[in-house]
Parts: sequence; C-alpha cells; structure tokens
Amino acid sequence: MARPLATPRHASLRIVVNVALDGLLAAGSVVLARWLLAPAADPVVPAWTLAWGAAALLLAGLPFRLSVQYWRFAGPSDLLGVGAASLTGAAAFALGLHLLHVPAPAPTLPVVQALALMVLLAVPRVVYRLMQEEPGGGAVGAQPVLLVGAGEGADLFLRALAGDREAPYRAVGLLSLGRAQTGRRIHNCPILGSADDVAAVLARLRAEQALPAALVVTEPDLPGDVLAGLMAAAEREGLRVARAPRPTALDPARQGGAGGRLELRPVAIEDLLNRPLVPLDRAGMARLVQGRRVLVTGAGGSIGAELARQVAALGPTLLGLLDNGEFALWQIDLELAERHPAVPRRAVIADIRDETRLRAVMAELRPELVFHAAALKHVPMVEANRTEGLLTNAAGTRHVADAARAAGAQAMVLISTDKAVNPSSVMGASKRLAEMYCQGLDTAARRAGQGMRCITVRFGNVLGSTGSVVPLFQRQLAQGGPLTVTHPDMQRYFMTVREAVALVLQASVVGSQAALPEGGIFVLDMGPPVRIVDLARQMIRLAGLRPEVDVEIRFTGLRPGEKLFEELFHGREPAVPTATPGLLMATPRTADAAIVGRAIEEIAAACRAGQERLALAMLGRLVPEFATLAEAGTANA
Repeated sequence: MARPLATPRHASLRIVVNVALDGLLAAGSVVLARWLLAPAADPVVPAWTLAWGAAALLLAGLPFRLSVQYWRFAGPSDLLGVGAASLTGAAAFALGLHLLHVPAPAPTLPVVQALALMVLLAVPRVVYRLMQEEPGGGAVGAQPVLLVGAGEGADLFLRALAGDREAPYRAVGLLSLGRAQTGRRIHNCPILGSADDVAAVLARLRAEQALPAALVVTEPDLPGDVLAGLMAAAEREGLRVARAPRPTALDPARQGGAGGRLELRPVAIEDLLNRPLVPLDRAGMARLVQGRRVLVTGAGGSIGAELARQVAALGPTLLGLLDNGEFALWQIDLELAERHPAVPRRAVIADIRDETRLRAVMAELRPELVFHAAALKHVPMVEANRTEGLLTNAAGTRHVADAARAAGAQAMVLISTDKAVNPSSVMGASKRLAEMYCQGLDTAARRAGQGMRCITVRFGNVLGSTGSVVPLFQRQLAQGGPLTVTHPDMQRYFMTVREAVALVLQASVVGSQAALPEGGIFVLDMGPPVRIVDLARQMIRLAGLRPEVDVEIRFTGLRPGEKLFEELFHGREPAVPTATPGLLMATPRTADAAIVGRAIEEIAAACRAGQERLALAMLGRLVPEFATLAEAGTANA
C-alpha cells in the first residue's frame, strides 16, 4: 500500500518534534559535560543553564537546517550538519556563560560539550535509521534478486530497498564487473563474484536452494556482450533480467516522502548493442555547427530527427527542418522548441523531388551546412514502387546537392546505406547512384580547391528506426506472436540511432578538414553483424518469454530485393583506416559529376514518363553490380 503524501500540517508537526528532541538532547549535553568535567560537583544543574544550552544549540542549528532533518534518512551530510551545529552551539553556550560571569567547570568545557552534543545528537539519528531498515530490504514474501554491478547504482538500489519496508524485492548478493571486489560487501550485501562468473554463481545458489527470481542490472553502461552473457545464463536457469529504476526514482527522499515504489525496468534491445564509447571530437563538432546556418532534410525521420537534436545542442545560428510529412515535421519542431528554445528554427514542408521548390527554400535559408537524410529506405516498398525510389533517392539527392551548391553551402553530408554496396535492390542501387553523384561533386571541389564539399557517410541498420525490424517484432510480440523472420541465416549490421548520428557528425568534422585529393566514403564501424533470428530470440527473452515455447518464430522467405548478408565495402573500394576511432573510409570509385548528373536526369525523365523498364536498364549500366537485377526487372516489366 502506498504511503499518503505528507501534508503541511504533518511537516510542521515533524519540525516541532525535531526541535523538542534536539532541545532535550542539548540540555542533556550540559549535564553530561558538567559530570565529565566535575564528577564530584552538585548534580543539580540550574534550569536556566539547561534552557540556555538548548537555545544555543537550536540557534546554532538554524544555518544547518537541523530542525528539518529527516531522521529516517540521516546520512553523511546530515551528520556533518550535526557536527557543525554542535561545535557552534557549544561555543555559543560557553560565550553566554562568560558574558554572564558564570564560572565554567573547566576551561575545556566547549570541547567536551561539543563532543557530548555530537554523540547525543548523532547516535539517536543513526539508531533510528537502522531501526527502519530491513537487512537486504524487502517485505515479507519479497522476491530475491541478484544485482549486477557493484558501484553507485547498486548503492542507490540497496539504499532504496533498505528504506522501503514494503519493497517487493530482496537483494541476496551482487556481481561486480571485475574480480577484485569479490568477497567484499556493500550495505552488508555480499559480492558473490564477477559478471563473468554468473553461470557458476547461479549454479552455486541453485545448489544452496537460494536461486534468485531475477537478475537486476544496476550498472548504467553495462557492455552489450556482458549483458548478452547474463541473459544467456539467466535463461538457462529460468530467470528474468531487468534493469534497476533510474537514479531519480531511487532518491530516498522521494521513496519516503512521496510514496514511490521500486519498479524494475525492462532491458531494452538497444542495451545489447552497447559498445565501448568511441571518443568523439566534441570541440570539432561545435566548430562545425556553432554559429552556422544548418539544414536537415528528412528531419521527421529517425536519422533526420536525431541529427536535428544533436545539431541543435551545438548552437547553430539557424536550424532548418525540411520534410514532406507534416505530422513528423511538427513533432520534431515541437520537441526542439521545448528542448532548445534559444535556437532559431524554420520548419519547411517540401519534397526533395520538387527542384523548383527546393531551390527556393535553399535561396531563402542560405544554409552553410546541409545534412541530407531524406530518402525512401524500405527495400520491399521501394521494390514495389521502383520509379518512386529512383525519383527520391537519386534525382532528389541531385536536387538537394545542386540547390545547396547554388545557395553557397560550404558542405553537404549525404546519409547513405550499406545496401548501396553490391546492390540487389532498387533502393540500394538508387542510393549508390546518389553516392556517385556526390562523390563526383566532392572530387571536383577538392581538385579545384573551392566549391561545396560533399561528405558521404555509409552505415547499416539503425536499431528501432521507423520501418526497422525491431518495431515490427514489438508489434508481433504484443499480439502474442509469431515473430516473422525472412531467413534463418539473414544477418544485418546494427547501430543505435544516437551512436550513428554522433559518428555522422564526427565524419562531417573529419571530411570537412581532410586533405585527401580524392576524398572517400566514410563508413561507420558497425561491429559484427547480427543474425535477425538471434535478435528475435533476444526480444522474446526480454519480454520474459521463451523462444519457440511461448512465442513461435516463423520463417517467411526472402522478399524482393533482399540479401542474406549486407556489405560495407565493395571489392574495388579497399578500406582505408582513419585516425578517428569508429570511422573507416572506402576508397572512392570516382565518376564525372556532370556525366552522372545527366544520367540521373535521363532516369528521372523515364520514371516520370512511366518507362520503368528503360529506367532500370539505364540504372544497370551506371551501377554494373545491379545489372543482373535490372535485366530481370526488364524481362518482367
């Protein structure tokens, strides 16, 4: 049952009780100090002396807010206040006796009384707090849990358990991230081993019939591979894995004063991708964006919206948000208005396929830096609407680049995809064509030593983005399954949206400063590829269910344009390491921008005329890797 909220009357009564108790203890310190200094003296102490001792302490305690301390949650800062008030109160008491010409029992009276005050004020607070705490926390019938992490998160969680008599959990031990802490204790809770020893620790607890009901992760930045190992060990024992509440929810004052309850959080699928943080050049990012006019196309999408968020935090002079979807654009504009109200913004509804409209927008906003994230990205949808994909991804990118260059932009950043490597889909081939055009513009600008730089950044799937597999699995789980996977061997590269956008900004910094005459395509280090069926199984486990037992996984077969494996580099694009962690560079296959531009216009004209067969044939000639699919499309058109 939740505790009722404290009322002003209750708060005032608590202060009165605190004042009365502290006054009595202060009076007692006068008696104790006199007895310690002069044991043979008359035990009767004048009432006015007791009253002055109490008043001196209460007055001295005002700056340290002694009267409003919450004894139940007395901690180090409270005890420091007690010590300071004791020293000040003892000095004030001795000064009062001196001014009234009352002889002190001994010259050391202030010191002895200060020590007596400290003991008499601190001990009851500590004892009262200990009386309120339950060892390990938890009410009768509370679920036993094993904590993962032995740092500040575990400390907060254990404190919250100890301060809540009705807590639904009881900690039976901890697992640290290193082996050096094994055998030690935090709040009298033993550290049973490291996270790497989880299987052995659980086996020992099972043998002792003390197996917990769940593993609770208290470490906020637990590496994804460690978390995956914990989940595998927990699944073997039939345990669930959850995260501790956020630190703000573990605030003792909130728990006690507002009736908050400890609620564990589910582990997010993004947590399983948690990799060591790549050191980022934040100063370089600030120099790139701060004080500049920036435009983000596709600002309503997952990547575009995150770009807008991170760019806004760097302080641009103007942030333009361009999208052809009204609702998505309104959402990100409203969010930025709340988060960064001081950043001037302009929300523009426009279609990148409309060259006239785009040139007018660029001429008005005059962006110095353009992030081009607008695209059609869903492979089966583009495969079913091939001309739309070509008009948006290829012709649209050319329109953005040409309009930005005409408006005097210094740099444009193209968000590309691993599907542009050896493309088997129109979506991938159209993005490859966009890469070719931007690389041609960039090469010409580098060789001339002037003009707009075009920085291309290529990466794989963004976890949880619109249209990705994660929201699909979440919907299917909510309906009880089955989870549909196209093929048991399908693999994809994944990265969280925040990580991807941060590295895009990093690549933009490096690309704008690079002196390579030929430039290159930046490729984000995505880590090892993930099997989609493994991702499905992990999401089922995160929901507290068992794969193939509680929820079926059904294989549906590859869809048009899909590949089993995606690649980040073409065979003729040897990877070149950069000095920046997390970034690689693909050696470009250069092409003349004018030639590629004219070809894009011819493809666009064929698309507008409804000549899909001709458009695909031209696309196959420009992107030879796609020729086989183009020929198949021509035969079937």
